[in-house]
Amino acid sequence: MHRIEFTLNGERLELDVEDHMTLLELLRDRLGITSVKEGCGIGECGACTVLLDDKPIYSCLTLALKVRGRDVKTVEYLSLDGRLHPLQEAFIKRGAVQCGFCTPGMLLTAYSLIQSGKKVDEDTIREALSGNLCRCTGYIQILEAVKDVAHI
Repeated sequence: MHRIEFTLNGERLELDVEDHMTLLELLRDRLGITSVKEGCGIGECGACTVLLDDKPIYSCLTLALKVRGRDVKTVEYLSLDGRLHPLQEAFIKRGAVQCGFCTPGMLLTAYSLIQSGKKVDEDTIREALSGNLCRCTGYIQILEAVKDVAHI
């Protein structure tokens, strides 16, 4: 067991983790954050996406030990003040939420892109979201929702 400290959705945590524990296991099994989904377990689908120091990562491929001293955000971060984030509102408005399995990862990836300060256009949105698979929406609604918030 190893003691780690990190920030999760703005809250400082300190806890013990095993060598082999993934960040996905830590978040879901130990901390009860079920918005982080296990889809494939091999970093192909993006359902387990979280932000590590504001960059999207696959939590199924990241050891919990790697978050020591770092900042982790899950989709809950987007509505910490009790109100939906503009991205969440846009996803609802555009019908970009169907089964919802991919939605947290899509939202976090889009949030990271918009917050990055990079020039955002349709191509950069498509590229950013390319690591997140969706079986329901056909992606157009998701793309339009992100474009709404990015003001393009």
